[in-house]
Amino acid sequence: MPWLQERGVSIAPLQPSNCGFDVAPGWSEHLRRRFAGQPVKPVAASFEGQHQQGEFVVTDTGVEGSLVYAFSAGLRDRIAADGEGHWLLDLLPQHSPGQVLAETSRPRGPRSLSTHLKSRLGLHGLKMALLHELLGPQQLGDPAQLAQAIKALPLRLARPRPIDEAISTAGGVRFDALDARGMLAVLPGVFCAGEMLDWEAPTGGYLLTACMATGRTAAAGVLDWLSRGR
Repeated sequence: MPWLQERGVSIAPLQPSNCGFDVAPGWSEHLRRRFAGQPVKPVAASFEGQHQQGEFVVTDTGVEGSLVYAFSAGLRDRIAADGEGHWLLDLLPQHSPGQVLAETSRPRGPRSLSTHLKSRLGLHGLKMALLHELLGPQQLGDPAQLAQAIKALPLRLARPRPIDEAISTAGGVRFDALDARGMLAVLPGVFCAGEMLDWEAPTGGYLLTACMATGRTAAAGVLDWLSRGR
C-alpha cells in the first residue's frame, strides 16, 4: 500500500474483515478458565436488522467463529463510530419468547436456577455461564427480565481483533482509481484484483469467487491493453 500511495493511487485504509472481537470489559477469570475455546450452539444473533443462526466460539478475549464473521463488517463499523457494538444473542432460537417466559415463570421450589433452566429449557454449561457473566442478580431473579435476556442477551464488543488474525480485509485500492479494465489510472500497465481492492464479502466461496472474478477481469484488461499497443 505505501508503494501505491507514494505514486498517487487512491487507497482506503486496511481493516480486519471476517474477524473475531474482544468483549467489553472482558471475560471474568472463571469464564476464561472454564470455557475459552468452547463453542456456543445452537444460537442466533441479531445486529441492526440482520438476524442469523449458527455457532461461535468463546475465546480468551471475546468471540470468534462463523456466526461472528457474518456480522463483522457492521460490528466493526459501529465500533469505529460509537466506541462499541452491541451484539444480541438468542440462546434458545428453537423456543419462542412465550415458551421461554412460561418456563422462567414456573415455580422452581427448592431447585437452583441453574437446575431449573437445565431441566425446563435445556440451558446449561456455557450458555448458563454467559447468563451469569452478563446479567446481574436482579435480572436473573426476575422471570420476565431473564426470559428477555435468554432471547436477546446483549454482548458488548469493544474492538475487532488485529488484521493479522483476520480471515480477510476491507480497504485497499479504491474502485475510482481504476478504469473499467481494472487498470490504475495513474499507473498505466498496473492492474489490480482480489483483496488489493477496497471490497469485502462473507468468508468462504464468496471471497474466492470475487477474487477469481476480478482476476479474470484484470487478465482481460491486460490482454486488451497489450492488443491496443498500450
